[in-house]
Amino acid sequence: MNGFSTRAIHAGQAFDPTTGAVIPPVYQTSTFVQKSVGDLREGYEYTRGTNPTRDALQELIADLDGGNHGFSFASGLAAEDAILRALLQPGDHVLMGNDVYGGTHRLVNQILAAWGVELSTVEMSDVEAVRSAIKSNTKMLWVETPSNPLMKISDIEAVAAVGHESNLTVVVDNTFATPALQTPLALGADIVVYSATKYLGGHSDVLGGLVVTSSEEIAQRLASSSSLLARFRLRGRSS
Repeated sequence: MNGFSTRAIHAGQAFDPTTGAVIPPVYQTSTFVQKSVGDLREGYEYTRGTNPTRDALQELIADLDGGNHGFSFASGLAAEDAILRALLQPGDHVLMGNDVYGGTHRLVNQILAAWGVELSTVEMSDVEAVRSAIKSNTKMLWVETPSNPLMKISDIEAVAAVGHESNLTVVVDNTFATPALQTPLALGADIVVYSATKYLGGHSDVLGGLVVTSSEEIAQRLASSSSLLARFRLRGRSS
């Protein structure tokens, strides 16, 4: 099995089959030619749904995180919004750490609250406090570790176990650690989310968000809510 550094360079980086270029090109197109209506070339139809350049990125992050499916978004908050809208309904409750990124808290507390989603926070490093804060309508446990800005550390494996006791979806914001230092799926998380703008980008020249999961059901719902079902052939690690 290749090491992390090798996979970080090569995963999702197949050579271009047309020219043999070893670096995949950037496909700056909105639309792909169809052989006939509904008969797609290599499954591509419209870049909102998928694009070979995005596929390469999605395959890379899925590989690095040990997941089966990767998704890319315009920003970290767009990635988070896709998760929340895909998996929650009005009346559902989200339990978050008390030091999550401010934009994450505002997204739920100010935007999704108007839709009927409830939010409460807890000291996520205290596993028993997490267990006590779970309510009958809690559907999602949102862990950010290290947290932003106080760099609080949570025990992902222990918190995920508590979440799964109540059949919750466990989301881990792995933005600060990146898969170089931490792979939440291996510790029991159902979903990993990133603001690629920060450490994954690294140079203050990229805005993006990424999501990884190994759950086929979650992947299907994310694809559906994100208008990606034009071609639901998610690139990533094979099951």
